[in-house]
Amino acid sequence: MTTVPGDAELLYLDYAATTPVAPEVAARMAACLQIDGVFGNPSSRHRWGVDAAHLIDAAAGQVGALIGAPADGVVWTSGATESDNLAVLGVGRFARERGRGNHVISARTEHAAVLGALEQLEREGMEVTLLPPGPDGAVTVEQVGEALRDDTVLLSLMHVNNETGAVNDIAAIGERLRQHPARFHVDAAQSAGRLPLCADAWGIDLLALSGHKIYGPKGVGALWVRRRPRVRLSPLFHGGGQQDGVRPGTLAPHLIAGMGEACALTMADMEHEPARLRGLRDHLREQLVDLGAVQVNGQANGSPHVLNVSIGCVNGDALQADLDGLGISAGSACSSSDQAASHVLRAMGVPDALAHSTLRFSLGRWSTRESVDAAVARVGASIQRLRALSPAWPRYRDGQSLDALYRRNPQPAGASKESR
Repeated sequence: MTTVPGDAELLYLDYAATTPVAPEVAARMAACLQIDGVFGNPSSRHRWGVDAAHLIDAAAGQVGALIGAPADGVVWTSGATESDNLAVLGVGRFARERGRGNHVISARTEHAAVLGALEQLEREGMEVTLLPPGPDGAVTVEQVGEALRDDTVLLSLMHVNNETGAVNDIAAIGERLRQHPARFHVDAAQSAGRLPLCADAWGIDLLALSGHKIYGPKGVGALWVRRRPRVRLSPLFHGGGQQDGVRPGTLAPHLIAGMGEACALTMADMEHEPARLRGLRDHLREQLVDLGAVQVNGQANGSPHVLNVSIGCVNGDALQADLDGLGISAGSACSSSDQAASHVLRAMGVPDALAHSTLRFSLGRWSTRESVDAAVARVGASIQRLRALSPAWPRYRDGQSLDALYRRNPQPAGASKESR
């Protein structure tokens, strides 16, 4: 059972929010921190600096192997949020400043890092089209094709949605873009290590990763930027010439070595880990659905590590309070402090009242069948207590559906921008 050391009552199933650092990664990082390790400034020309530069090159190779792309395109960042901002703002500003276009396409279900960057581009005068997802949480190739314009300079889509696990068909969308000059940015923070990635072959121009989503450290990420043909972007930071000026600043060998090691471990696990997680997720879904009045949000065959369910006939706030000690999420960890209903679920048409009683389970390296069963037992006991107080539960048992009990949010038509 995946428990927190020292407290058997604490159970962690929130790997989409963050992962523990793998022991192998921690050891690799520790070896870089002290006087006898590779701690030097990689911009220095002495032996310590050269050793650090070689370490960083090796880590870039490990990133490239995981995502299926040349290592020379790796730009080190502080995490996927910075990578997303650098991609969206960098490409948008570069194109607009040179009169190459003024239009960007994305989706209503994107991560806050992308949506926030798009809002900034709008403040700077660019036009943004946000595609509405289907009921399964994904956007289609046809939607992308219809939204493309002559002045479109960027399409930004996540591979796996961080809340629902819905998977966009990135390979097909990349193929659709091959005859258009717009750049293609993909947030792969949740798909790395869970689904195959072929950035180069799929026509991706920029791909964002985060170390702490794949058992690496927090505070480090990467943005892969295509070099052939070369993708140009305006930097967010200025001063210093590191990383060709795209992202200046002294690099941290211990963080980068940790992320490289995490990518290598994740790559080695790809032969068996996604299938193992998928089996656990399916087992979890079956047990939760058996509790009754449970709606699964997202694709039936989405990412193997994420399951998003809305629990009907319970008070959402009471449910979350009753599950203290169970490491699951009421939504994205990046927006869980916001009391508004999830923008992802709203875009999919999930009623606000039902969205407020939504739980996201996400599985990882230390998840087991026993931990899944223990989580379901805890959730089931809480639901039973709360439904004894719910006026909606007897109506559901008498035959009313969740659709009848909860008014569905109308999905906004077209591909216009939704206020958030």
